[in-house]
Amino acid sequence: MRASAASFLTAGMKGSETPSKGRLKQSVARWCYKDMSLDDLCRHGAEMGLRGVDLVKEDEWPTVKKYGLTPCVTPGAGTIPDGWNRTENHARLEAEMKKNIDLAAAAKIPTVITFSGNRRGLADDIGRDNCIAGLNRVKKMAEDSGVTIVLELLNSKVNHHDYQCDHTAWGVEVMKGVNSPRVKLLYDIYHMQIMEGDIIRTVRDNIQHIGHFHTGGVPGRNELDESQELQWRTVAKAIADLNFQGYFAHEFIPLHDPMTSLRSAVELCTV
Repeated sequence: MRASAASFLTAGMKGSETPSKGRLKQSVARWCYKDMSLDDLCRHGAEMGLRGVDLVKEDEWPTVKKYGLTPCVTPGAGTIPDGWNRTENHARLEAEMKKNIDLAAAAKIPTVITFSGNRRGLADDIGRDNCIAGLNRVKKMAEDSGVTIVLELLNSKVNHHDYQCDHTAWGVEVMKGVNSPRVKLLYDIYHMQIMEGDIIRTVRDNIQHIGHFHTGGVPGRNELDESQELQWRTVAKAIADLNFQGYFAHEFIPLHDPMTSLRSAVELCTV
């Protein structure tokens, strides 16, 4: 191991002695640690100062809460390829969203996730208008329940070919068309670094439309270390300086010891 990497990981290990403090509410995506039990992930996460766990289903909520963590993003409606950009999906997605918002509100879950869907030849302006129309059907239920719907930005270059909500500007147009304090973007830094870069300026210009963040090193979606092209502490500080009150969730696939890597990321982004 290189000296710099060793010192980086050692610094993260020291953080286990005292839960990290900081201005960002850090979380972790469950799927990145599918080879370990949710109990173990939550126990370690709570010890290192995490505040929540992302992308967990209803039957997993009690385990997350047992450790004092928040299940901060849960299913809302649709799938990555099949979402709001087609009007024939709207009735089904509306029913799905109502069910999941009701469940989330009853359990005090703050956020549900949704997707634009793939283009499949659909023009971006039509897909945009269809997403606006669809999300306008469900925004009142979100507002009345105090649950935020987040539409995820994903890259269409490497991981999710043909996904329509693949640029911040397109997502922001949808947000402006819906115009609800309870409908926001999930700004995935990994995906947007691949598609457009210019992360800090873009976040500063559009923070009012962002309800949640995901991390992940580029290239590879791995640790937030010196092998990656972003200065993650600088990014985290820029977001914290905007007084962002949502969650900042780690969604990287560890190549090294999973909990050491996660702890290092938490310490790095504690600003």
